[in-house]
Amino acid sequence: MRRVKLKDITEHVRNGKSIKNSSDGVGLPITRIETISDGNFNQEKLGYGGVKDQDKIRDYWLRDGDILMSHINSPKHLGKSAIFNHNGLDIIHGMNLLCIRPKKDDIIPEYLNYYFLTRDFDSYIKSISNQSVNQASFAASKLKKLKIPLPSLSEQKAIVAKLDRAQRLIDIDRQMLAKYDELIQSVFLEMFGDPVTNSKGWERKPMKEIGDLKSGGTPSRKKKEYFTGDIDWYTTGELETMYLGEAEEKITEAAIDESSAKLFEKGTLLIGMYDTSAFKLGILTGPGSSNQASANIKLDDKICNVEWLYYCLKIMRPSILHERRGIRQKNLTLGFLKKLEIIMPPLEKQLQFSQSLTKISDEKEATEVIAKKSEELFSSLVQGVFG
Repeated sequence: MRRVKLKDITEHVRNGKSIKNSSDGVGLPITRIETISDGNFNQEKLGYGGVKDQDKIRDYWLRDGDILMSHINSPKHLGKSAIFNHNGLDIIHGMNLLCIRPKKDDIIPEYLNYYFLTRDFDSYIKSISNQSVNQASFAASKLKKLKIPLPSLSEQKAIVAKLDRAQRLIDIDRQMLAKYDELIQSVFLEMFGDPVTNSKGWERKPMKEIGDLKSGGTPSRKKKEYFTGDIDWYTTGELETMYLGEAEEKITEAAIDESSAKLFEKGTLLIGMYDTSAFKLGILTGPGSSNQASANIKLDDKICNVEWLYYCLKIMRPSILHERRGIRQKNLTLGFLKKLEIIMPPLEKQLQFSQSLTKISDEKEATEVIAKKSEELFSSLVQGVFG
């Protein structure tokens, strides 16, 4: 199968228009890094901004079939993409996502987007990326040189149809998992009411009174030996699940002793503070450490249950994000979190919620096993199709 450079089968591969986002959600809709997640275009994660002269941004309106790709993100999320389907939505292509506009006479957008899921593509992205402590990036100019396998349009359509059928199975599993999360949130609200408005009138306490709250730290990258140990060291980009699995990087005891990094106990709750990871959460399943972009709270278990607090904060997240400060990055601070007041129902009632959570989580875990098998089958199918 012949291969062609991406630049030869696209109208453009470029970054978006720099437009200041409004803090009140007023103005024209603009894409942000968060706008693409799990392979989908998330309309709820758009920014909004005022544009005085719309003629200047006319060329940046997204078109049906445009592919948006993350080119500045954590290494785990770098190169993730999603297709924009217009559906009557007029949206501006903003900064920090690349817009790839396929020439539809040469390549089907869905075919190209499926190729972006291959190991071949992943290897290429790693080869062109620059990495810092918490972030990786690559240039549009380098992505344009990527060589794509290009069969006929009829073959592309057949491949897309085959992969679409497999993708639908994954979508069904994801919908089921989302229902479990909705159920857990519903149980929380039924038992405790809205934790933001405190609709049930519980006592409140600042977070500094319910546990030991500290920030993490990053050992010097100049001392490579610090990153050769067996202590899990998490970045906030890894705060994607309730219980944290094995970290992408590990550090040594010397890194803990000789740097700003700290060792936290099992059951510590990690709270993202910076930018797109602000107020993302994760619970340590064993001793671990984190970078400085994470606040870490080890609770007084005579006052507060960690699973209960996880869901309390998760429900509060949209309200908390409005409190972020900063112009280029919207960040939280350790001082803000220490003063943040949390409703404090009796521990007995928190534990009752935790028991309900365990029952629901057991059912969710069984569904996750099925979902993982579906994803593995899909991944195998993608590799087989593209070779």
